Amino acid sequence: MQAKRIMSLDIGLLIAGAKERGELESRITSLIREVREAGDVILFIDEVHNLVGSGTAGKGKGAGLDISNLLKPPLARGELQCIAATTLDEHRMHFEKDKALNRRFQPVFVDEPSQEDAVKILLGLRENYETYHKCKFTLEAINAAVYLSARYIPDRQLPDKAIDLIDEAGSRARIESYQKKKEGQSSVLLKEPDEYWQEIKAVQAMHEVVLSNKMKYSPNENKQQNASVNTEGPHQDKAESTIEEPIVVGTEEIARVASLWSGIPVQQLTADDKKILVGLDDELRKRVIGQDDAVAAISRAVKRSRVGLSDPDRPIATMLFCGPTGVGKTELTKALAASYFGSESAMLRLDMSEYMERHTVSKLIGSPPGYIGYGETGTLTEAVRRKPFTVVLLDEIEKAHPDIFNILLQIFEDGHLADSQGRRVSFKNTLIVMTSNVGSTSISNGRRSMGFSTDDTESSRYVAVKSLVMEELKGFFRPELLNRIDETVVFRPLEQTQVCLSLTSLF
Repeated sequence: MQAKRIMSLDIGLLIAGAKERGELESRITSLIREVREAGDVILFIDEVHNLVGSGTAGKGKGAGLDISNLLKPPLARGELQCIAATTLDEHRMHFEKDKALNRRFQPVFVDEPSQEDAVKILLGLRENYETYHKCKFTLEAINAAVYLSARYIPDRQLPDKAIDLIDEAGSRARIESYQKKKEGQSSVLLKEPDEYWQEIKAVQAMHEVVLSNKMKYSPNENKQQNASVNTEGPHQDKAESTIEEPIVVGTEEIARVASLWSGIPVQQLTADDKKILVGLDDELRKRVIGQDDAVAAISRAVKRSRVGLSDPDRPIATMLFCGPTGVGKTELTKALAASYFGSESAMLRLDMSEYMERHTVSKLIGSPPGYIGYGETGTLTEAVRRKPFTVVLLDEIEKAHPDIFNILLQIFEDGHLADSQGRRVSFKNTLIVMTSNVGSTSISNGRRSMGFSTDDTESSRYVAVKSLVMEELKGFFRPELLNRIDETVVFRPLEQTQVCLSLTSLF
C-alpha cells in the first residue's frame, strides 16, 4: 500500500457529454488501460452505484452494455485495484442482485464511530476549518459539537453531523464578525459635525503636548527621534491596522447552530442542569394547584433522565396520569412543556378517541405498501421526526384500539419507531404522557367509603386510593404495558378552596 497511489474517479466528469452510443464505454476502456499501464494506482470510486446500469440505451435485456460488465474482467484478473464506496441500501439494490459483480468486491462495513473517536476526528480536522473560516475552535466547542449532534440530531451519523455543525458555526461566526465591523464603520460616518470638531481639537491638544516635550531634548536627539518616528511610525501603524482580533467559536456558537437544526431552544442546550432541575417543581406548582404528588413524580422522572440514571436510548420518561376529568392532567402536561421544553407549542397532543378502529394504526406511522395512502407521512412519526424534543400527550389512552399498544410498547422499550417508509424515528428526546379516566370511579368511591376521616392521615388515604386505581388499571391494560411505564400518577379530586385558587391564578 505504501508504494501505491490512490486516485479518485469523478463519475460526473466521466459521464458528462457522453451523447453517442458507446462513447461512455470507450472512456471506461481507456481508463482501465491507463490504470493497468501505471501499475501503482488504486482507483477509488465514490457512489459507485451510479455506474451500475450506466451505458445502456434502455432498461430492457440487450438494451446495451452495462458499465459494471466492463469492470468485471479486469477486477477478476487483478489488473484493476479498486475501492468502491456506497450505502447499504444501494449495495442491496445493485450489488447483491448482481452476484458476479458482488463476488469481485470484499464488503467492508464501516460503522458509526463512537463519540470519543469522533472528537479525535474533529481535532484532526480543526486546523483546516480554522484556516478556512479564519477563526479558532475551542476544545469545549469540539466536545459540544459531538455531544449535541449525537444527542439531539438522531437522523444523521457521526462524524458527518458534528463536522457540519462546526462548519456552520464557523461560517456564522465569521459573518457576524463582518457585520459588526460594517456596523462600526457606518456608525463613524453617522457622527455629527460637532463630534468631529471635538476630536480634531483633542488631537491638536495632544500634538502640542508632544511638541512641548520634544523641546526639552537637544536638537540632535530631536532629529533622531523624528527620523525614528518617520521610519518606524508608519510601518507600526500599518501593521497594527492589519492585525485583527481572532474570532473564537465556543460552546454557545455551537449550541445556536444545534438549536436551529433540532428546534430545541438554545437556553435548554446551554442551561445548567442544577438550575433547570431545582426550579422545575416551583414552575409546575404555579400552574397546577393541589397536585403535589403528581408534580413530585414528574420531577423525579425528569431528574433521573437528566443526571443519567435512566436508559439514554429510551424516552426521557413515560408517565400515566389517572384521575377524574378536570383535575389538571392536561394542564400539568402543558406546564411541563412550557417549563422544561421551552414552550407549550413543544407538545404534540393526540386524541386517542380518534384511534378506536384497527385500521387507524396506519394514521400514526403511515399506510403500508399496497394500501391507499402509502407515501403519506404518519401523524406521530412525522411530528416527532420534525421536532424530536417534545412532549407527546396521548389523551384518553383507554379509548385506543389494542393494536395501538403494540406500537407503544416498542417506543417505551427501544426508544424508536419505524414509519411505513422504513425511516427510523427516535423518541429518546421525547417525554410521553398518557392520560386516562380509568380509576375515576375508584377515586370517587374511595373518597366516600373511606370517608377521608380524621383518623386517617393524608398520605395513607392517598396510598389507599392509589392501590384501588392500580388494581383497576391491571384489569384494563396488559402487564407488559404497565411495566414499561416509569411513573403512574393518581390525581386527587380538587377541594373547593383549591378550585378557587385555580380560578384566581387565571384572572
